[in-house]
Amino acid sequence: MSAPELDNQMHRDGPIVPDLSGAVPTSAEARAKRRIAALEEELLTMRQERGTKQRKTTYYVAQGRAVRRMVVLYTSLEDLVAENDRRYEEGLVDGLVVGTTTEQDRLQRGYLALAQSLPWLHSKLAELDIEDTEDMMKKIKRGADAARGDDTSTLKDLVATWINQEFRPSPLLRSDDKQLRGFVHDICGNLLCPAEWDWSNDRVKAGIRERTSAYIVSENSWPLFIYENYAFNSDDLEKGLFMSKILVQAFKAIFTSPSSAREADGDGDGADILENNRRARRSLNSQVKVKTCVASIINMRKVTPRSIAYVVCQVRFALSSVSSWRTVDGDFDYEGFWNNIVDFFEDVPGPVAQRRIAKLLEWWTRKIFGKNHRHDLTPEVVSKMSVTALAEQRKALEDAAFDSELSKNTAKIEEVAQFPTKYHQFTEQQIIARHPIYNIQCASRQKELLLQLLYAFAFALVAGLSLRRTGPGCIVHNKYQFQACKK
Repeated sequence: MSAPELDNQMHRDGPIVPDLSGAVPTSAEARAKRRIAALEEELLTMRQERGTKQRKTTYYVAQGRAVRRMVVLYTSLEDLVAENDRRYEEGLVDGLVVGTTTEQDRLQRGYLALAQSLPWLHSKLAELDIEDTEDMMKKIKRGADAARGDDTSTLKDLVATWINQEFRPSPLLRSDDKQLRGFVHDICGNLLCPAEWDWSNDRVKAGIRERTSAYIVSENSWPLFIYENYAFNSDDLEKGLFMSKILVQAFKAIFTSPSSAREADGDGDGADILENNRRARRSLNSQVKVKTCVASIINMRKVTPRSIAYVVCQVRFALSSVSSWRTVDGDFDYEGFWNNIVDFFEDVPGPVAQRRIAKLLEWWTRKIFGKNHRHDLTPEVVSKMSVTALAEQRKALEDAAFDSELSKNTAKIEEVAQFPTKYHQFTEQQIIARHPIYNIQCASRQKELLLQLLYAFAFALVAGLSLRRTGPGCIVHNKYQFQACKK
């Protein structure tokens, strides 16, 4: 039976009984429409899932850009998570984790830095299954590596410009060529030279360039470029460490803006840049797209040890002759160098050294973000300032005036509060006669109407409201209005 004949029969005779298969015959056109509708719904679902997946990918990649800058430069995120899990499990069993190594402590501090930079990650790790977790980690690392690459490219140009401006080398460094940097270049070689050696000594210079065993340049020496004024005091190795101009310039270029790196001598204006970014984005009238700085994106308000370590490694790479990012450059291990810097800040021998580190980080924060301390304006601090104090004083004066007025009118309020029982037996004329001070005019009204007004009046007085009469049967207050009317 053809489809038209089947449709005609169904229309004429009603439902057709099932055949041997148990299926009721249906129209081919109807089946096609249902199939099309199902496919369209499936396609819509796939598009929605793809859109959701794309949004998640974009979010994870964007959030991952903070990882290399703020958390770890080389260590995998999985190692940080594994160390945190290990400590938690041992803590559940023994109640205290003891006998940890320097590397394990560094990993755990890295996990804490990760949780601070990506506050949502800890709960996500508990929610997602293994496949989704691995996918999320890959996207975060993709964003982390992309940000590191962008910063490397930025500093490749800027470091050449800064060297040319400050030292006036001949020939000048080219921003698009690194072959003439490193130890083959006199200025770059001096800045890269281990601080314990004198680059001006021809023997030292030749030994480094020829890579002799007497002059091995490794991560175990602090290079001169990280010292203030590029000067080294052998009697006080910590003096001026991590306080050089080029480090401040590089930090500003990465975290606030390249233009802010032009000024590195005074206090920084990073806090103003962050606040202006925030206000520009929130402005409803602004039609101009605002480029947000890294510090604003990752909500950075203070300089951290790991961000300094990141910048130092980036500057060291920019000064070198190596053209592509790598972990090892000759005898120099960047991962070990980064670990040494982090340990200097985080693995201190005692409280005296800790105070020096705190002072150094405070210096860094002032150089980058200035003396702005808005992040320290907690509610407790604000409560002690004059604006809040004046508001409290005004409120106290208002309360005192109210209490004074209330005490003066206590007798009157008590008398008015007795209206429902005291004056129920009186007529309208008797109530007005006994209380002429209220000056209520209710011409041609009945006693019930007047009592409604009196109830409202009593409520208003008890609430401390000032009243005025605006017309027959109506008493108003600046906020409330009591209107008596016939039911």
